[in-house]
Amino acid sequence: MQNLVHRCVSGAANRLWQWGVDWLNATPPGESPADLLDFEFLKREIRPADVLLFAGQSRVSKVIQTVVLSPWTHVGLYIGSLNEVHDPLARACLEKDYQGEADEPLIVESLLGKGTVATPLREYRCEHLRICRPASLTATDADKVVAFAIEHIGKGYDVRQLLDLARFLFPYGILPRRWRSSLFQHNAGEPTHIVCSSMVARCFQQVHYPILPIVRNGKDERVRFHKRNFRLFTPSDFDYSPYFAVIKSPVWGEVEDAGQAVYRSLPWEQEEVASSTSVGTYSAIDIPRKRIPS
Repeated sequence: MQNLVHRCVSGAANRLWQWGVDWLNATPPGESPADLLDFEFLKREIRPADVLLFAGQSRVSKVIQTVVLSPWTHVGLYIGSLNEVHDPLARACLEKDYQGEADEPLIVESLLGKGTVATPLREYRCEHLRICRPASLTATDADKVVAFAIEHIGKGYDVRQLLDLARFLFPYGILPRRWRSSLFQHNAGEPTHIVCSSMVARCFQQVHYPILPIVRNGKDERVRFHKRNFRLFTPSDFDYSPYFAVIKSPVWGEVEDAGQAVYRSLPWEQEEVASSTSVGTYSAIDIPRKRIPS
């Protein structure tokens, strides 16, 4: 009888949890559309080991925007297609978890309700995205970063860390930042649960590539770099980092001749000026796009 009661209570708790996760991951009705993005240009430009930032529209994204004071709410690591993964062990690991086409461009990301997964890049065609490229990363270390990201696939999403990070960043002293916080616990071995920005930060720290290092003078008066706690990174840190180049993919108009300025053919509305709170009704495919040949 006790086992039956336990199973019923556990099942109800799991259903309630899943309902809460689905509600947080959903986009509220009437939400303004994402900024226009030249997705085809992004697909051509992005390289393995590039960081991809997301400005989400979901309820949980809005909470994250409020906490971190940035539009960037999520981050993933682009690993290329299965055929582009050079490390044989990493490729074999990815084959077990991803059953799609071998030439499908993929990102590794940690998601609330799913954990760390490999997701086709095309699923984010309609999102507001930005590439942050580790410009000085060597090809060998890029392969290591990709392989280490793949090792994270299957780990759960660390909800506790997300809540503790929100408490740590919260500007009011009424919330004790370190008391019983998972952010400052030293755990030997690999974490079993992780959030998106921590996962990506660990990948670059694995090859000693800087993101936002702590810089101090040593006893010999020489500058020393110290790695930050990977649990304290947020998506916007990759945007702020001087070690990552920002690559944007805006939509331009149709260019009729080589001497025409690319912005001259944008479809400006001449009769009215929209307010900053106006919600557009167009999509990226409604505007003809063509880039000036390089």
